[in-house]
Amino acid sequence: MAYCIGIDLGGTNIVAGLVDKEEKRILHSAKRKTNAKGRSWQEIADDMIQCCREAVEQYGVSWDEIDSVGIGSPGMVDTEKRMIVFASNLPFDHTELADYLQKELNTPVFVANDADAAAYGEYVAGAGKGSKSMVAVTLGTGIGSGIIIDNKIYTGYGYAGGEIGHNVIVVGGRPCGCGRKGCFEAYASATGLICTTKEHMERNKDSLMWQLCEGDINKAGGRTAFDAMRAGDAEGKAVVDEYTTYLVEGIVNIVNALQPEIICLGGGVSKEGNNLLDPINEYVEKYAFARFADKKTKVVCAQLGNDAGIIGAALLENSK
Repeated sequence: MAYCIGIDLGGTNIVAGLVDKEEKRILHSAKRKTNAKGRSWQEIADDMIQCCREAVEQYGVSWDEIDSVGIGSPGMVDTEKRMIVFASNLPFDHTELADYLQKELNTPVFVANDADAAAYGEYVAGAGKGSKSMVAVTLGTGIGSGIIIDNKIYTGYGYAGGEIGHNVIVVGGRPCGCGRKGCFEAYASATGLICTTKEHMERNKDSLMWQLCEGDINKAGGRTAFDAMRAGDAEGKAVVDEYTTYLVEGIVNIVNALQPEIICLGGGVSKEGNNLLDPINEYVEKYAFARFADKKTKVVCAQLGNDAGIIGAALLENSK
């Protein structure tokens, strides 16, 4: 059996997973708190190394059986130099993290942006398995995205490409953390959905959404409008319709720009399943320029959940 290790490096946790290269599944994992505040990048890297060793030792295999290690890191990653150029909330600034781990572990180490790693995981072992091209869109606090074409992660000329969440869909719209206004992320992320929910609640004090939030608008979440819609609340349905409109416009933009075989939706909002997929696929079929093509993009939900980032990172060697 062949093994590799995938590391999901986050602002809160470091998780290292031992992965079966053939079956592309996690066999065992080890976890530590990142505790980034006030720590050097070397200290965080040493914890990553310890997580790798713990995952291997606890599963009971020899380190000599590990073929490679892959890291999924937040921020901008130069995959050729295997360097983290910048990562918010982590002490990395043109940090040659892969070289450091490779020297300590005596094993080839690869690194990619965490969203790209998760996208690659879905491509090789999840919703995109068997496809030639896939775009993954994660609907979380923000919008993460990854583009895979012919088994390779596309990162752009300066390794900052593929940021689909920062395409503008409403000119002069809501402020976005990137500095622009009206970005896809500001409307179609879970944060954007909650913002739209609150806007509708303010306009309609009789909406069931107020009861679901126990009268406190700050308790509105990503499920509030969907739950209200399912209970027959017209304002809840209006929120879902508005949110879905923003989401499908962004997705049609992806189809028009790249026409991938698969668009894979992940994150908490994607758990709504067909409540999202059906209107999205109908809209794509009706309005995407590719409606004239014989081959059509299919929008599906992610399959691997939190495992995607670890599996994708572990198999980064194959994406070169």
